[in-house]
Amino acid sequence: MPVPKKKMSKSRQGQRRAHDKLKQPTMSECPQCHEMRKPHHVCSHCGYYKDKEVMEVEVV
Repeated sequence: MPVPKKKMSKSRQGQRRAHDKLKQPTMSECPQCHEMRKPHHVCSHCGYYKDKEVMEVEVV
C-alpha cells in the first residue's frame, strides 16, 4: 500500500481544500410575481416561465 513519504503541512492541506466550499445558489426575480426563483426554471409560486403559464399552481 502506498504511504506518504513526508507529513503534509496544515497550510498545504488547506490549499488543497480551498475549492471544496459550498456556494450559495444563484437566484433571480420572477417578472410575474416578483418572488425569488432559480434562473431557467419554472417559478414554483406562479407557474410561469418566459411569460407563459406552463404549470398550474394550487392556491392553498
